[in-house]
Amino acid sequence: MTAPLTPPHQPPSNDDPWQSPPTDSVPEYAKGASRGLDPELKKELRDSAVVVAVVTVLGVALGLLWLWLAPRVPLVSNGEAVFLKDTEGEEAVGADGTFALLALGFGAVTAAAVFWWRRRGGVPLVVALAVGGVLGSLLAWGTGVWLGPSQDVEALAREAGVGVAFDAYLKLEAWGVLLAWPVAAMVVHLALTAAFTPRDPDPENLDLR
Repeated sequence: MTAPLTPPHQPPSNDDPWQSPPTDSVPEYAKGASRGLDPELKKELRDSAVVVAVVTVLGVALGLLWLWLAPRVPLVSNGEAVFLKDTEGEEAVGADGTFALLALGFGAVTAAAVFWWRRRGGVPLVVALAVGGVLGSLLAWGTGVWLGPSQDVEALAREAGVGVAFDAYLKLEAWGVLLAWPVAAMVVHLALTAAFTPRDPDPENLDLR
């Protein structure tokens, strides 16, 4: 007794249940995922990483300028304790103000440079300017304190002698000045983007003919 033959009008079935589906049957969302990120988005993320690194390094320059321009707070020792030489002086406030003004200038300049480089806006670039500004401000603060007068006030008093004025180490009284750089950078970059980036046409004003 022989096995039945396959009808001529029906080709033999070679379907493999484990065989990958044909390319045409892959959903569109799966095709998009297989291609990875959009090239333009990848370039923008890469440029944003460069912005964070460069802006952070510029914090060293801000710290050196702060160390150079900030007013010094004079101290004096009587041999037993250390006092402010001028109790009504505003040098400590001046140090904060100097840092804030310099940071605002650095924020405006870095934002303008980034906009000139890319000639466009974008959320990643704004976030990169903000993150770089915060890191740069922290680096500037650390640079000024590290390269400035020693934080060992007692040692400075002994070295200076009784009744001889000496400079206190740099410090920030108002921690909010650390946000001056990122805030200025974001505001300036958004303003330049709004002023010089061409806007997309309004769909309501398009000619639908």
